[in-house]
Amino acid sequence: MKQYRTDEIRNIAIIAHSGAGKTSLVEAMLYNGGAIERMGAVDSGTSAADYAADEIARKTTLNCSVCIAEWEGHKLNLIDTPGAEDFYGDLYSVLRIADAVIVVVDATTGVEGGTEKVWEIADTYQLPRLIFINKMDKENASFENALASIEEILETRAVPVQLPIGKEDNFAGVVDVIQMAAYLQPDGNKRTSKSEIPAELEAQAEETSEALVEVAAESDDELIEKFFEGELTEEEIQNGLRLGISENQFTPVLCGAALNNVGVQQLMDMLVSGCPSPVDVGAVKNVEDEEDTREPSPDAPMSAVIFKTIADPFAGQLSLFRVYSGTLRADTQVSNSTRGETERLGKTTFMNGKNPISTPHVEAGDIGALTKLAATHTGDTLCDRDAPIKLTGVDFPNSVLSYAIRPTREGDDEKLITSLTRMSEEDPAFKIERNDVTKQLLVSGLGDLHITVNRERMADKFGVETEVSPPKIAYRETIRRNVRSVQGRHKRQSGGRGQFGDVWINVSPLQRGEGFEFVNNIVGGAIPRNYIPAVEKGIRERMDRGLIAGFPVVDVQIDLYDGKHHPVDSSDMAFQIAGSLAFSAASEQADPGLLEPIMNVTITVPEQFMGNIIGDLNGRRGQVMGVEQIGRKQVIQANIPHSEMLRYSADLKSMTSARGTFIMEFSHYEIAPDDVMQKVIAALKQEEEES
Repeated sequence: MKQYRTDEIRNIAIIAHSGAGKTSLVEAMLYNGGAIERMGAVDSGTSAADYAADEIARKTTLNCSVCIAEWEGHKLNLIDTPGAEDFYGDLYSVLRIADAVIVVVDATTGVEGGTEKVWEIADTYQLPRLIFINKMDKENASFENALASIEEILETRAVPVQLPIGKEDNFAGVVDVIQMAAYLQPDGNKRTSKSEIPAELEAQAEETSEALVEVAAESDDELIEKFFEGELTEEEIQNGLRLGISENQFTPVLCGAALNNVGVQQLMDMLVSGCPSPVDVGAVKNVEDEEDTREPSPDAPMSAVIFKTIADPFAGQLSLFRVYSGTLRADTQVSNSTRGETERLGKTTFMNGKNPISTPHVEAGDIGALTKLAATHTGDTLCDRDAPIKLTGVDFPNSVLSYAIRPTREGDDEKLITSLTRMSEEDPAFKIERNDVTKQLLVSGLGDLHITVNRERMADKFGVETEVSPPKIAYRETIRRNVRSVQGRHKRQSGGRGQFGDVWINVSPLQRGEGFEFVNNIVGGAIPRNYIPAVEKGIRERMDRGLIAGFPVVDVQIDLYDGKHHPVDSSDMAFQIAGSLAFSAASEQADPGLLEPIMNVTITVPEQFMGNIIGDLNGRRGQVMGVEQIGRKQVIQANIPHSEMLRYSADLKSMTSARGTFIMEFSHYEIAPDDVMQKVIAALKQEEEES
């Protein structure tokens, strides 16, 4: 493949609600660019971007995929992304390295919940956007309705640069209002040619063109002066559009039918003329020193970011990267500045779907792939060893769902840990954790499908079959009453040296979150100093076993104030046992209670769903801490017991038509109501009986 200059490259992410036609659009662009000889299809499993076995089986995009279309002397790095929220981890990683975005909107539905979410994510990266209204040839397709939903829901200044010629079965092509020409469905792989605008669209095209020219002129002071003095040339209009797109002053709207390759070539023209190149985006900054920058030039010191890792048990690890400055060359040594290690690079390739294209190097602004990196993971920076720099990594979305996981076959525990580790390296949004309280191995992700797909991949790649179950809640226990003067006495005589330890303690509850406090108030040597740690150890061990449900006891103060010892029979073990007995006796009078974890939850929903959400939170024993309006959304802050949030991601989707989002983190522990405590105890007893 030809090496393209940095200013000839466009790094474009394609994002949308699931099913809007992202992958079909990529397929059409690849076909137009000559990268493939015939257009494949998602439904038949022949598309270039959806090549993984599970994507073909499910007929949906599960992974990001880089494809290359060469067009009008430019290289378009087209990055297909998953539309399902369960796989937004890849969406975040792609938007980290993209320079612009195509947002695909289904003409039959307009803006959907997923469209709104991916738009908001693109907002966080401040990425320039084009909108492509797809499926104009389908029943109930409406350019006008889709455009209205874009303006209303996405709250952007949507500016049509094309108009559809016909609709549904009669959709025949598009009118380009910049060139004031019509383009009909292309014949084979030939470039579509201009034709006359249909008479019935002339007035609308003229009106739309005037509005577009005015928008283009507003992007630059010099252009607006020329606009008021006379007409702008097509080149000046294009320059104004490019500037306005790059600065997110407005969003151009195009239309077409990707499956029939209608309007796609005009979209590709807009990518070349209207979207920023890496040169336009400019220099990147060192996150550790903002004055240290790298220009997007092949002659600058090399810097690159790994944005996707693909684990393969046979071929090893494949790492996708973007070069921000300099030239990344094969078979060289570089620095991983994120981890402070040296990395030896092997072969470099460009990826076109699943097909690697060998290249000796990858220059600034371009995207490539490396195999078998030893110490490098997603989000890491690679750079020249003598010119270190650390670039911004990848921020992944928070997990919303967890399961306890175990191997189906006995003896696969070690294989399970190994495969889970590899999967979490490939997909950092898929997290693993061992809960020390419940003794469970947990996997967390962005939804049921996310976790299911990763389990299927582990079985396929590493031969590890797994089972999952709802996670146990990490309850704690505590006391609610002061208890004074409790004795713990351990005495045993069985011939020879005996065992003797005698302690007196006071027990008091502490404020929530203060943990454990052991106070030594022994005076006069009633208990020798060397036995005091043994008393504390015995109490701690007894606290770890729980008082009512087997969960660790917390927020307790122990005051050891008296005791007795024997010069021969006393020992560390004897005082450990005495301490344990004393705490057990005290707990019977201390009104033990169950502590449940409370989560701090932030829920963001459109205003029309507020009533349902608040009512649902009340049913979950939630406490609303505050509500704030941000744009058209309401942001609710609430404290909710963890046990009530295990399936909240699915419930929120259902209540808000997939338009709601939430993030959750641990806040604190609170005393559980008695009825909740009794249910927990009953469930544990039943579990013991069944096992």
